Amino acid sequence: MATAQPADAEMADRIARHQADRGERWRTVEAPIELPQALTKNDDVRRVILVDCLTLWLSNLMLQDRDVIAARGDLLSALKRVDATVLLVTNEVGMGIVPDNALARRFRDEAGRLHQEIAACADEVWLIAAGLALPLKNS
Repeated sequence: MATAQPADAEMADRIARHQADRGERWRTVEAPIELPQALTKNDDVRRVILVDCLTLWLSNLMLQDRDVIAARGDLLSALKRVDATVLLVTNEVGMGIVPDNALARRFRDEAGRLHQEIAACADEVWLIAAGLALPLKNS
């Protein structure tokens, strides 16, 4: 499931490269806002669903002035209900300096809350840094 939206030429190019890299073996579901509904709609115990990525989904919500708390709750509820194996990709944005503007600070804080709640209900959590997979939580 892809959450990116082609808001500018650079992002459109980035999306096109990702699509080309995936090839025809992958089925892509575009879910820039309605991710919980897309997970539920595409649920199947035989499926592996890769969501790329949660931080883009969050920024989409914030830029459309959506209720981030409700959306986070909807996502967590959907993840607890689906039978498919779900792999979530996200970006760690809280390890750097404190941003200098309110929107960026809110985004960082909301991403941190989203990550904490996802990690609490996930079976496994991995941090990828410098090309190394570091287990943070392993069932």
